[in-house]
Amino acid sequence: MDDTLAQIRAEIVACRRCPRLVTYRERLARERKRAYAGEAYWGRGVPGFGDPDARLVAVGLAPAAHGSNRTGRVFTGDRSAAFLVRAFHAVGLANQPTSEARGDGLAYHDLYLTAAVRCVPPGNHPSPAESAHCAPYLDRELRLLRRTRAILALGGIAWSAVLPAAARVYGVENPRVPFAHGACAPLGPGRPILWASYHPSPQNTQTGKLTGPMFIDLLRRIRAAYQPAESAGAGAAARSRN
Repeated sequence: MDDTLAQIRAEIVACRRCPRLVTYRERLARERKRAYAGEAYWGRGVPGFGDPDARLVAVGLAPAAHGSNRTGRVFTGDRSAAFLVRAFHAVGLANQPTSEARGDGLAYHDLYLTAAVRCVPPGNHPSPAESAHCAPYLDRELRLLRRTRAILALGGIAWSAVLPAAARVYGVENPRVPFAHGACAPLGPGRPILWASYHPSPQNTQTGKLTGPMFIDLLRRIRAAYQPAESAGAGAAARSRN
């Protein structure tokens, strides 16, 4: 049977491969944060979300304890999500500037959002084995997202996951590019460019390490890197028909 994004989503939601992560996500779902005591937490693996024809794929670290682990949608319902989606909306990748809950009407255009690890890890630090268990999900998503022209890693752990994933999926040598905000790693003709950003966590955004204008500027740089070439190609094709 051919692989599909729907199949990957179903497998992620049902996944119980990492006992430590399963125990932690389910404990959080039972105990809940006081501010959300009346809500039913998701407490399962969190799948990717967005446009299956996207040219930009953004990859985060993992669900937040009271964000995606609560809402069930990647980068939804916490301060990191608020920062991120405002920026996506500002550059035309999101139809609204907020991401509060599944079913809130949010839609991404030309953007697919996913994560390196699909269950919330204690202290935001998955073990190497836990990261390895999740790696095939990202590989499979990238193989199915066939229009991808850029992959944006949100944070150093995501960058460490994206580099080898891209090497496996696109058949290239693992890029040896150190993590830094704005770092990029071209994979060669016909393949996406990998980009890195500081993670939009409060410890970065509230200290000024990552600001809204910085992140929006990076998004515009990324899009400018693939849009002119595609526009030029479309123009050349149109001239050849005349």
